[in-house]
Amino acid sequence: MSQTREEMIEDDDLEINEYRSKNELLLTTHEKINRDLCGEIEKLEQGFISLKLVTTHDMIADSMGLIHGGFIFSAADFAAMAAVNERNVVLVASDCQFLSPVKFGDIVNFTAKVRHKEGRKRNVHVVANVLDIKVFEGEFKTVVTERHVLKLKLSSEDDE
Repeated sequence: MSQTREEMIEDDDLEINEYRSKNELLLTTHEKINRDLCGEIEKLEQGFISLKLVTTHDMIADSMGLIHGGFIFSAADFAAMAAVNERNVVLVASDCQFLSPVKFGDIVNFTAKVRHKEGRKRNVHVVANVLDIKVFEGEFKTVVTERHVLKLKLSSEDDE
């Protein structure tokens, strides 16, 4: 009995998903983020990620080709969130150093590692390099919430 084209595609999808579940961790947060602006995941493990940000013309801040630091921070933030890899992880604080400029055409390699876990809190250390030059380093404090942050009831002075 031969399969239809649709059944063959579904079987292929099942095989791919089974392979992924056995050999790689799937990203469960920030799944709709723009990877062109925040970096492409190269390796994802429990509590660890490496990603690559290829700088683009849209990131340039001046006529010399300097990449705006906001794009570097954004990729570092994404790396921290992906290292935690919980659906409802949010950034609550960071302490970061921009150590060297990044220019148009540079490829920035980020690594992020969860260093401390206490209850819902996670501290993540992020480092970014261009070749062998460290360009960024930071500590990101995150919290995993029960629901999406936009669905939480946050208290305000009006409620008191």
